[in-house]
This record gives sequence, C-alpha cells and structure tokens, in this order.
Amino acid sequence: MAMEGYTGFLALLLSALLVGFLSVIFTLIWVLHYREGLGRGGTALEFNWHPVLVVTGFVFILGIAIILYRLPWTWKCSKLLMKSIHAGLNTVAAILAIISLVAVFDFHNAKKIPNMYSLHSWVGLTAVIFYILQLLLGFFVFLLPWAPLSVRALLMPIHVYSGLFIFGTVIAAVLMGLTEKLIFALKSPSYSSLPPEGVFTNTLGLLILVFGALIFWIVTRPQWKRPKEPNSVLLQPNGGAPEGVESSMAMNFGNVDKSDSELNNEAAARKRNITLDEAGQRSTM
Repeated sequence: MAMEGYTGFLALLLSALLVGFLSVIFTLIWVLHYREGLGRGGTALEFNWHPVLVVTGFVFILGIAIILYRLPWTWKCSKLLMKSIHAGLNTVAAILAIISLVAVFDFHNAKKIPNMYSLHSWVGLTAVIFYILQLLLGFFVFLLPWAPLSVRALLMPIHVYSGLFIFGTVIAAVLMGLTEKLIFALKSPSYSSLPPEGVFTNTLGLLILVFGALIFWIVTRPQWKRPKEPNSVLLQPNGGAPEGVESSMAMNFGNVDKSDSELNNEAAARKRNITLDEAGQRSTM
C-alpha cells in the first residue's frame, strides 16, 4: 500500500535522523572536548556518561522507537516482528537511562552532593519511572499473547499518549539538565558571558528540541499511520463485538434461520403426504 505524501515523509524522516545523529555527536564532542572526557570511580568523568547515555538512549533511540511503525518499508513485515523490534529499542533506551542515573548518583555520593533536590532531577527520575512502567505494560499487554482483546483495546490509547508524554518529558528534562550543568560548571568565564562552551551546548539543546519536534510531527500525521492488517480482529471502542465477529455471527444466525426454515418445510411436506395417504386409503375403502 502506497503512503500518502511519501516525499514529505521521507524528507522529515531524513531530517529527524540527521538532527538526532548530530545531537549524539554534539554530546560526545561536548563531554570529550569541553568536559575532559569519560571515566569512572565517582569522578566528574563518570558523571559525563549521564548526558551521553541520556541523549543516545532516552532521546535518539526512543525517538526512533516511537516512529518505527510509521516506516512504510516495514508495513509488509508481521506485526509481531515490529512489536519485538519496538520493544527491543525501548529496552535498550531504558537500560541506558538507568545506567545514566547510576553515574549521577555515584558522582553525587562521592562528592557529598545532595541528590534529588533540583527540578531537573525530579522531572528526569519521574520520566524514567513512568518509562519503565510503560515498557512493562507494553511487554505484558501488547507483546505477549496473554491479554484479552478488550484489555488491549482499552489500554492502547493510554499506551500511545503516555509514550508521547514521556518523550516530551524527557526532552524537557534534558534541556533543564544542560542549563543546570552550564550554570554550575562555567565560572570563569561565566555562562552569562556566552563562552564557546555555552554557545556549543546551547546549540546542542536546540538540536534536541528540533529532533523532538520532528518526531512529534511524524508520529501525529494520520496519513502516515501503519495500515490495519486485513485479517486483524479489532475491538469496537464502545465495547461492542469485534469487527468481523458481528458479521460471522450474523452469518451463523442466517444459517440457523435457514436450517429452521428447511426443517419447517420438510415437516409441512410430511404432513401433506400423510394427509394424502389417509385420503387415498378412505377412497379405496
């Protein structure tokens, strides 16, 4: 099935991939060139893993997972395969996000810095918690064939909305984190004087913002939605019978009515035959 507005979709998709890739590259340049690199042991170098892993996993990979079903080249693939890839990408993003939190807590504990006092930390941890719950919900309800269709139909709108809400929350938390880090780290010259590192990191923030906007635009265009599979059984949103089930039930009822009619006709014919036989017997007597 051809996608409506394919050229526009392809242009936006390539733009999103380019901007997302640049965001990851800019983050690596920032921590390697301006923030002295990556390391471990509770030092500032371990903390630098936090922005790298968040932007790579919680922004770029998560964004790709969100628009995965919109890729027209995957429409011929089975829904189970696409669900597995979608779950795999989200799992990788969740693992990277958790490791990035470990790096922050290790650094804060080693330097005796209080944890969870800023708005950035509150929003970020909230996004991670809800993301893990979202991942578990998707795994047990939509990937595994255990949940009834009525439960899937009820939770699908919530799953879609919460995924977009979490992605937007992540973008907001990242922008707050970049600003907070620059305010704390840039002393001489100060952040307010717009040093090269400040300009570079501000540009990184704009790239992340543009990437998020492109993902939101792609995933909210109805003409780019994955077509329904012909043999799929979908529940009516008002709790009615599944599509295809009502028609099959109607066909069965029609067959039942037809069978009853045939039985009635056969009984009437037998009754007429008996009546004629009795009349013949009386005429011969």
